Amino acid sequence: METTLRGVGVSHGVAIGEVRHMGTAVLEPPAKQIPADEAEREQGRARQAVEAVAADLNARGNLAGGEAQAVLEAQAMIAQDPELIADVDRRIAVGSTAERGIYDAFSHYRELLAGAGEYMAGRVADLDDVRNRIVARLLGVPMPGVPDSDEPYVLIARDLAPADTALLDPTLVLGFVTEEGGPTSHSAILARALGVPAIVALPGAGELAEGTLIAVDGSTGELFVDPSEEKKAELTEAAAARKAALATSIGPGATSDGHKVPLLANVGGPADVPAAVEAGAEGVGLFRTEFLFLDDSKKAPSEEKQVEAYRKVLEAFPEGRVVVRVLDAGADKPLEFLTPVDEPNPALGVRGLRSLLDHPDVLRTQLTALAKAAEGLPVYLEVMAPMVADRTDAKAFADACREAGLRAKFGAMVEIPSAALRARSILQEVEFLSLGTNDLAQYTFAADRQVGAVSRLQDPWQPALLDLVALSAEAAKAEGKSCGVCGEAASDPLLACVLTGLGVTSLSMGAASIPYVRATLAKYTLAQCERAAAAARAADTAHDARIAAQAVLSGE
Repeated sequence: METTLRGVGVSHGVAIGEVRHMGTAVLEPPAKQIPADEAEREQGRARQAVEAVAADLNARGNLAGGEAQAVLEAQAMIAQDPELIADVDRRIAVGSTAERGIYDAFSHYRELLAGAGEYMAGRVADLDDVRNRIVARLLGVPMPGVPDSDEPYVLIARDLAPADTALLDPTLVLGFVTEEGGPTSHSAILARALGVPAIVALPGAGELAEGTLIAVDGSTGELFVDPSEEKKAELTEAAAARKAALATSIGPGATSDGHKVPLLANVGGPADVPAAVEAGAEGVGLFRTEFLFLDDSKKAPSEEKQVEAYRKVLEAFPEGRVVVRVLDAGADKPLEFLTPVDEPNPALGVRGLRSLLDHPDVLRTQLTALAKAAEGLPVYLEVMAPMVADRTDAKAFADACREAGLRAKFGAMVEIPSAALRARSILQEVEFLSLGTNDLAQYTFAADRQVGAVSRLQDPWQPALLDLVALSAEAAKAEGKSCGVCGEAASDPLLACVLTGLGVTSLSMGAASIPYVRATLAKYTLAQCERAAAAARAADTAHDARIAAQAVLSGE
């Protein structure tokens, strides 16, 4: 009998196929003592395994490219962390085997992160994966991973490590479902980049029997177990209609009555540019420059290296708009040379602009590099600061931009509720706002964006979050300035219409989402979008907000 489960849809599309589960195995090695004269040999084994796993992660990253490459390179850095390796050496010196030393050292570090309130939950998942890969290599057993199958299937897992997600074969993996994770987790981001339908945060998915026929709707987050022929036909027809609409949707983003809504791309570096250009992005709405800094957590990249990376992105959009976010370090993106190591609550501590104002030389170098990268190019460069709390922050950033001789528009990200509430004040110092809905939801609802248990509060359809978006957009309109959205909310086609109705002036998203959003916007007038936005804000829950907006746009 057909039953329906609901999680969080994070990647558009429909997948119908049989369940295959991610391979699992117990990778906890036995606790046995070794003679003292074997310690040096075991330490050597541990180091060789660490280097081999780091090399494998880097190789997978090179194959995957784009944001996946940055994520996997960050994992490789975790594997080679000097403090972790020193702890492994100490454990082996007092009698542990190489595999047990690795297991215990990584598990101890994991407990420290979890004990800090799980603000590093995303890092915890990556740490587990790195540990398992090293231990598997030392034990000489296969690493649990994607099942071996000649037939297409839907993958079910507790969670997916970036190393597995990045190299999924879309011809075999029709879609995937995880029990954990959230809309901004690594798995979700990489799924969108791959164009694979996906649902996360669906408790109980692991209980589905191997071979069960399911249908996955990555747009709504619905999973249908043993779907009827009618349901399969309905989903297939809807998917075909979406595909047909995408094929005919070209050109700039706009509503059906001609109201322009520029559709921009979120990129992490030059490797993401080709997909953005192919999708018809009108520019870049979020250039995440932190990926350039993650190559070496101990020091900032040189000005020359930064100029080279920035110019490659700027050159790809002649006459286009490129919005660069200066380094957003801290919390789940710690850098040894920049962020404190002893903060009890990093997400509420010195991160983003706060870190840069504490290290003005790092900010100055980055702004100077951006100025040099833009020299002689007809691009419209805009530079924004992350984690702006108030007018004082905005003024400090604008002053730093002017001192660096940067000829660009200066903007502020709205990620903290105070910035939305006092948007008009902030706009006295900067020329535009950009809403980072991922962090704005996190701080509005006190809900860690990496923790699946609170994913309900990370839903960008939450009416309270829509209220903050409306406040920001209204303030920007009153000041005659622009207000875009660069968080994951913009990648939802229906929500993109609501955001447009709230007064947002541009939308930025992963390249794979641009055709979906363009096609959906083109179906409705601005007035319809405004009515849908009002209906969504009048609801009490995220689910009801979506339903209300859908009802308005469908004419019900």
